[in-house]
Amino acid sequence: MKLVTFNIRYDNGDKEDGKNSFCFRKQLILDKIRKEQPDIICFQEVLPHVAVWLKENLAEYYVIGCGRSKTLADEQTSIAYKKVKFNLIGLEIFWLSETPQAPGSRYKSQSICPRLCTQALFQNMDTGECFRLFNTHLDHRGRKARELGLGQILNKMEQSYAADRIPAILAGDFNASPEAPEMKLLKKYPQYIDLTSDIKATFHDFGRLKEPEKIDYIIARDCFLRGCAGIWDDLSEGIYLSDHYPVCVEINTK
Repeated sequence: MKLVTFNIRYDNGDKEDGKNSFCFRKQLILDKIRKEQPDIICFQEVLPHVAVWLKENLAEYYVIGCGRSKTLADEQTSIAYKKVKFNLIGLEIFWLSETPQAPGSRYKSQSICPRLCTQALFQNMDTGECFRLFNTHLDHRGRKARELGLGQILNKMEQSYAADRIPAILAGDFNASPEAPEMKLLKKYPQYIDLTSDIKATFHDFGRLKEPEKIDYIIARDCFLRGCAGIWDDLSEGIYLSDHYPVCVEINTK
């Protein structure tokens, strides 16, 4: 299974991003996806009109997810998956908060932005195997909010009735480096491994950072094996795929 986590960078017109505005990145993104043919893509920062664009242009995929606001608008953590390869058995959207079923809810220590997680239960139609996939985007300002959000997701991954039978994968933009205090939470869950541990940098701010940071991850139960892992660092005439390098990992089961 070829899995990608991809912060697509929200479409803000040309107010901030200039030649790297979404309208100029569209074709590069589509060309890359069509070339690489990933089985599943976990997107972050997908605005509603961009979700429509993905559905219209990624004909081989279903795209699922909803916005993070009270009205289910605003950014999504969308999941695109190959129509012919996976059967969607279950879908749950929950907010990173003390009231996870309340749209738009958030922790007190958080930024103004609500944060959510898209959880999907898939069956691989070729092998019959089932797995759970969690896609999230942790808070960009509140360290405590990131810690609470990550803990909430990891707890859900393990406390689910299916934890022993249906293994889980967590992907997304954590807004935290591997050395950040909130990432120490992972030590409490040694059964989960960072499949992106060899990747040193994912956020580059459209090439403006002298030292790009690693803040994007794919973490999986230890019954999964990592194949090739790398970043999509395409650059065409000064235009990047996003301000993050998409991270691609080939995953196998033991």
